[in-house]
Amino acid sequence: MTRPSTPRRVLLATLALCGGAAFAAGSHHGPHGEHAAADSAIGQPGVAARASRSVRIDMNDRMRFSPERLAVRQGETVRLVVRNTGQVPHELSLGTLQDLLAHRDQMARQPGMAHAEPNQITLAPGQQGEIVWHFSRAGTVHFACLIPGHYEAGMRGEIQIRSSGQH
Repeated sequence: MTRPSTPRRVLLATLALCGGAAFAAGSHHGPHGEHAAADSAIGQPGVAARASRSVRIDMNDRMRFSPERLAVRQGETVRLVVRNTGQVPHELSLGTLQDLLAHRDQMARQPGMAHAEPNQITLAPGQQGEIVWHFSRAGTVHFACLIPGHYEAGMRGEIQIRSSGQH
């Protein structure tokens, strides 16, 4: 019996340690999955019943979001209704700019990665989904499509969170 090559042995060992299913399916709970700190920097998943409003965001094959910029109030919970109006898959990921760039680099190394995080949604052409998010801190939350090549083509945007004292 021959032994698998070193890269294959590492993969098999990783699958065994992680229960196999998550990584075998190309899931997204890998090395950059330390979302606790990032979630507090950008807010946290919201409760749909507490959403003050819904905002529709379209993703298209011109590699743009529409709208590309949003404004919300600190403490507001918003339902982002995300629709892929294009002919190729797109995603919307919320995060700090640093986290999004790291995620983009990981996706370039592991194309076809699936997402199971509350701050991300991947949609096939014609699909619609939603992210309900509570914006707890004033500042900027970035969003982007991190499918290889999409961010570089301009598929990114910003959400400005105004502090409670701003009008």
